[in-house]
Amino acid sequence: MNKFLISVLSLSIFASYALDAAVYKGQNEFVKKCVKCHKAGQAFVATKKKKEWNSIMKNKGEKLIEMHLQSKEADAEPSREYFESKDFSKTSKHLKDFLLEYASDSGNVPACN
Repeated sequence: MNKFLISVLSLSIFASYALDAAVYKGQNEFVKKCVKCHKAGQAFVATKKKKEWNSIMKNKGEKLIEMHLQSKEADAEPSREYFESKDFSKTSKHLKDFLLEYASDSGNVPACN
């Protein structure tokens, strides 16, 4: 009985780590914040492979933030404000999951919502 309880407890702990980020939350964030500038919409996500998105989203999207803040268009759009906010750091894990889920080498295509 103790082994069973320990197994269930261990499984629930590992499952909670896996469920920490959600693709659908990342997709919602992308639609709300990114489609304004990236007119290609969710097809834009498929412009990079998983390895590229992983590199860009490392350290809570540090490279993505840098890319946007250096962009001249970021000043004209509300993206500068978004990338400098705590809102982005909170949602970056979800956005990363979404980007990886629908990267060009993933074989997945996002559904229209």
